[in-house]
Amino acid sequence: MPTDLIPAPSRRHVLGLGAGLAAAATIGAPAIVRAQSSKIRIGFWPIAGGLPLYAGVEAGIFKKAGLDVEAVKFASAAQVVEALIAGRLEGSANGTASAAIGLGEITSPNLVRIICSNPSNKQYVLDEMLVGFDSPIKSIAELAGKKVACGPGIQNVTLAKVILEKNGIKDPKPVELPIGQHVPALAAGQVDAVYTLEPTGTVGRLKKAARVLETGVISTYVLDDEKAPWFGGSASVATTFLAAQPDLAKRYVAAYGEAVDMVRKRPDEVRKYLKGYTGIEEDLAAEVPLPGFTLAHEFTPSDVAFFQKFFDVFTDRGIFTKKLDVGAMLYKA
Repeated sequence: MPTDLIPAPSRRHVLGLGAGLAAAATIGAPAIVRAQSSKIRIGFWPIAGGLPLYAGVEAGIFKKAGLDVEAVKFASAAQVVEALIAGRLEGSANGTASAAIGLGEITSPNLVRIICSNPSNKQYVLDEMLVGFDSPIKSIAELAGKKVACGPGIQNVTLAKVILEKNGIKDPKPVELPIGQHVPALAAGQVDAVYTLEPTGTVGRLKKAARVLETGVISTYVLDDEKAPWFGGSASVATTFLAAQPDLAKRYVAAYGEAVDMVRKRPDEVRKYLKGYTGIEEDLAAEVPLPGFTLAHEFTPSDVAFFQKFFDVFTDRGIFTKKLDVGAMLYKA
């Protein structure tokens, strides 16, 4: 079962994320600390995208490979990246916001290598816009003048803004809320809509507290193609881990790939592992849609191009202070 390292997020302004990452960079543990322990600490954000990590731990894949993997739960993707910079993690699970990883890479160059990303779109659902269960709102364009929330962190806020802007809403100001508060906030009428990630939509629908307004919103409005793969979350390994314990790191990467393979081939069986790691119970897990998973060596030139287009959104908006080369960040055995 996962370890809760940081149970609640701090409220931070969107642009304050960079400062938080920079502060974390100044307190990073030296690489020798990793060399003294065989424990592999992997940070995750409690969404469906992290399923390969959950399955790897619960189905014994890591243990069978002789690995001591600890899944460490964080309240936001930004906190996962801050912990990576500070040397408190050896990697991140799928579902960790790729843009947060990118910002970490800018703050602390050569921080990680991406071993797997979880693409989603209209077919492989992860991202969605929700409204209250009985809301009369039928399109995103109708959210003008309404209170819209999103998950914490710069990736969620930026993407929520782009989605709303592409639907004709000027100067949107989405409110950051922990993902566990999205459905309750809709049910209580505190917000009119939320940009969120699965399993939030499934939880809201089954509780009759929320209704899915539209899925695949990033592919549709940010990448301009509803079929395009949005590589919004990524699993990674710290480069210091790769350097300090290369054999152990390679074994972990291989075992993570086995966990991804299990999720692909036996999705109905592994959905039960969402319990305890996300806000959904085992008896409801069968209802949760899953994103796809693309291992680093499986990326096609088209995949890299769409991933790069996603990163370039943050460069164009001045959030990334320099252009990041996605291809260079992918893990190479």
